[in-house]
Amino acid sequence: MNPLTIFWFRRDLRLKDNAGLFHALTSGNPVLPIFIFDKNILDKLENKADGRVEFIHKTLSEIQEQLVELGSSLEVFYGSPIEVYKKLKSRYTIAKVVTNHDYEPYALERDRAISEFLASAGIGFETYKDQVILEKSEVVKDDGKPYTVFTPYSKKWKLTLKDSDYRSYQTEKHFSSFFKQSPVVIPTLDKIGFKKSGLLFPATVLKKEVISRYKENRDFPAIEGTSHFGIHLRFGTISIRELARKTSPLNETYLNELIWREFYHMILWHFPHVGKGKCFKPEYEAIEWRIDEKGFEKWCQGKTGYPIVDAGMRELNATGYMHNRVRMIVASFLTKHLLIDWRWGEAYFAEKLLDFDLAANNGGWQWAAGCGCDAAPYFRIFNPYLQTQKFDPDLKYIRHWVPELDSFDYPKPIVEHDVARKRCLKVYAKALKK
Repeated sequence: MNPLTIFWFRRDLRLKDNAGLFHALTSGNPVLPIFIFDKNILDKLENKADGRVEFIHKTLSEIQEQLVELGSSLEVFYGSPIEVYKKLKSRYTIAKVVTNHDYEPYALERDRAISEFLASAGIGFETYKDQVILEKSEVVKDDGKPYTVFTPYSKKWKLTLKDSDYRSYQTEKHFSSFFKQSPVVIPTLDKIGFKKSGLLFPATVLKKEVISRYKENRDFPAIEGTSHFGIHLRFGTISIRELARKTSPLNETYLNELIWREFYHMILWHFPHVGKGKCFKPEYEAIEWRIDEKGFEKWCQGKTGYPIVDAGMRELNATGYMHNRVRMIVASFLTKHLLIDWRWGEAYFAEKLLDFDLAANNGGWQWAAGCGCDAAPYFRIFNPYLQTQKFDPDLKYIRHWVPELDSFDYPKPIVEHDVARKRCLKVYAKALKK
């Protein structure tokens, strides 16, 4: 058999404008596309109706339809990556494996192990930048050190950006390079131990009117003011280059949100300890968090007695999504009002969010707790009532998710705002010796 190039889909679930796939298709060998449902990841998911697994499965089925029309097929596996590559090596003559970069701690360890295994068999392993526009050390200070504050980073990001960074990889011109074979059956959700979630997934339709008014509307959860593209960026069902290319002329504020995403990826790369449960600022490890499982449970259920907090948590539990402004409010409430370790909230979001991304989730939680890079100062404590007045003044969002708001069924606040604020300031000041 002639040598094959394997393209390994991961956080890049699309055929068009895919950097690694482009390099695979132009390698001179037939390209066998594969996907691995990684047991090391899936076996840790307690919810067997996890919407993210369903979304991946649905997307793979759509990719398969396109490949079958091209006379090719996706091969989908369930297992540990190293075992899958042992099987592939026994079945095919592999010239090299091509994929796109991943920056998370587990992914780096996995890729290191796969690269070493392939190298021992004389097989190449190539990875390319695809899920961000500028990565790693492409945007650094003049002295070569990484930025830890967003605003100067974003300015340097825009100065560093070249037209070629936005370029689209014309993969469709090379689709004839896909390995020709009969369709291979994709394992069902049930086969890999999961079932449908019942959640709705946002479309990849770019609504220009939403983007053009993003700056004015993005903080109001009751209106359609955001793109809902988080899940698509997380799993690469849209190209970040295409999205930035189409939206940057429409709204710079939206572009800044995409740059925030890249900022947190850069932080994770340069400061990997943040992805392993550590505070970016080590001195914050001294905070004496409260062990309050009952309070945490009420926060999770949306029964704190603070309507804007409860609405957000109920939205998350019901849909796998939460409005970004509300994410900041509920995170501040957990860490400042309840004085519960930010890692508890980070883990709950990681379990529930369809668009969960380690870099952004960690960055957001550490920002709220005050222990991250470029974080809100520890004495900045969101007042949920003032946040409601500013961003949901008609209570439209709150009433949608908390219909019992005006009844005796709605719980009283589990903590008084002023009392919680003073307690938080005291505990933080003691830990930081302010």
